Amino acid sequence: MSTNLTPLQPKKKAILVSLCVSILLMLAKFAAYLLTHSNAVLTDAAESIVNVLASSFAFYSIYLTTRPKDKNHPYGHGKVEFFSAFLEGCLIGIAGIVIIFKSVYNLFFPIVITKLFEGAIIIGVTGVINLIVAFYLINTGKKHRSITLEADGKHLMSDAVTSTGLVIGMIIIYLSQLYWLDSVISILFGLYIMFTAYKLTRRSVGGLMDESNTELVKSIIDVLQEHREVPWIDVHNLRAQQYGADVHIDCHVTFPYYYDLNRVHREISEIDQLINAKVSHTSELFIHADPCLPACCNYCRVEPCPVRQEAFKAEIRWNLENVTKNQKHFDQ
Repeated sequence: MSTNLTPLQPKKKAILVSLCVSILLMLAKFAAYLLTHSNAVLTDAAESIVNVLASSFAFYSIYLTTRPKDKNHPYGHGKVEFFSAFLEGCLIGIAGIVIIFKSVYNLFFPIVITKLFEGAIIIGVTGVINLIVAFYLINTGKKHRSITLEADGKHLMSDAVTSTGLVIGMIIIYLSQLYWLDSVISILFGLYIMFTAYKLTRRSVGGLMDESNTELVKSIIDVLQEHREVPWIDVHNLRAQQYGADVHIDCHVTFPYYYDLNRVHREISEIDQLINAKVSHTSELFIHADPCLPACCNYCRVEPCPVRQEAFKAEIRWNLENVTKNQKHFDQ
C-alpha cells in the first residue's frame, strides 16, 4: 500500500512553530519571574521549560512518522507519537510536583514579591500567544490525525488557562497586598497541571497498549453496514489499531463457500476501497475470508443460491456488539 507523505509537511511546520514560540515565551516568563520573584510566575515559567522539551521531542517524533515502513518497522513509525505524548505528560507531571513543593515551602518561608503589575502584563501577553498557537496545533492535529500535535496544543491550551488565572491572581495580590496568596495560587495551578498530565499519559498509554478505540471501530462498522453488499454474509472479529495517522484493521468476512479465489479477492478489494474512501484515516486492511455454512442461510441474502438449505428470514444488522466478537453471528 502506498503512503501519502503530503499531509506530513503541515505537521512539521506546526510543531516547528510551536517549538520556536515556546522558546521565546519561556524567556519572557523567566524575565517576569526575575522581575517579580513570584512563585506563581515561576510556576508558569517552569511549565515553559517543559513546553520546550516536549515540543523538541514532538518535532523528532513527527520527523520519524515521515519515514516509510522498513524491515524493522513493518507497520511504520507512527506509534512514536504515543510515546511523545506520554513523555510530555510525564514532564508536565514532574513540573507540577516541583511547583507544589516549592509553593508549600514558601507558604511557611515567604519571599519578597515586587512589580506584580508589570509581571502580570508580560504573563498576559504570553498567555494570548499560547492560546493562538494552541488552537493552531489542535486544528492541525485533528486535520492530519496527529496525537502529538493535539497533545502539544492541549498542553499550550492549559498553559494559556493557567496564565489567565495567574494574571487574575497577580492583580488580586497587587490590590489586596495579601502576598501569601501567591503560593496558594501556584499550588492550585500545580494541581491543575498534574491533572492535565494524567489525561495526556492516560491517552498515550492506551495507544501504546493498543487499547480499543471504540469510536473508530464503530465508524468502520457503520460504514460497512450502510454500504453492505449481498455477498458479505457476515463480518466478525473486527479490530483496529492506530499507528499515528494510519489505521490497521483486521476482520473475518464470510462469503459463499463456492466463490472462486478471484471472486473472493474482488469482494475483499471492494471492502478495502470502501473503508479507505469513507473512514477518515488511511487504512490498511487484513481480511480473513471464511466460507459460509448451512447455519448462515437464514440471514444470507444471496439469490439465486445453488446450495441454500434454509430460507432467508432476516438480516442481522452489524453493530459494535456482534462485529467485534470472534464468532459467526449464528453462534451468538
